[in-house]
Parts: sequence; C-alpha cells; structure tokens
Amino acid sequence: MAKFVEMDEQVTLLKQMEDDVGGSVILINKLVIKAEDVDQFVKAWTDDATIFKQQPGFISTQLHRGIAGSGTFINYAVWESVAAYKEATSNVGIQARLSNYPASTVVSPHLFKKSSRSMSLISFLILNP
Repeated sequence: MAKFVEMDEQVTLLKQMEDDVGGSVILINKLVIKAEDVDQFVKAWTDDATIFKQQPGFISTQLHRGIAGSGTFINYAVWESVAAYKEATSNVGIQARLSNYPASTVVSPHLFKKSSRSMSLISFLILNP
C-alpha cells in the first residue's frame, strides 16, 4: 500500500478539500517509487486514471516522470472544483485503491489554483526587456 505524506504540513489536503475556492483546481501529486516497482505503479495509475476520467467534474490528467531513470513522478490533474474532486475521491474509494500501488510508493497530493499573478513567458519578456 502507498504511503501518504503531506506536501504542505501547514495546510493538509483534507483542509484544502473543505475550502470552496470557486472554479477549477489543479491536483499536483508527487509520487516517488523504487525503480523495480515502476511498471506496477504505472499500471495502477493507468487503472485509476480510467476510473477518474468517468467522474463528474474531471477535466484532464497527465503523468510526468523525472528523466534519467528517475522514480519520481508528477500527476497533474484538472478538476472543475474542489467539490468535484472531493466527491470523486469519496466515490472511487481512494483509500482502498491505494492498496493497488507498490509498497514503495510515496504519494504527496496537494490542490492548487492558478495564481492571479501568472503570466506567459512572452508577456514576461515584453515587460522585462
């Protein structure tokens, strides 16, 4: 079973799930896996992605792996709202699904909202010649 470690010790995922920020949110989940467990991890993640894609409020997900044989992955998932994410994780029974992951898996999920101070690289270069 995967081990859960908070990404932010000050603001837990459970606390975030009680905050209605309005609009879409991004789940960033850092996952660390031993090299010998990568295939089992990818299968479990793919199975979960298939299930989550059927949940109301799900928009998209991508899995990224660190380069050079890294066992660190980042799952980037977009949800219509915190409420949709909370409902989906309750419906899917996420705690039970964690048992499908290798014992070496360490998961650190956290919810994010696009910062109002975000700008594109082009805008940055124009404003900072």
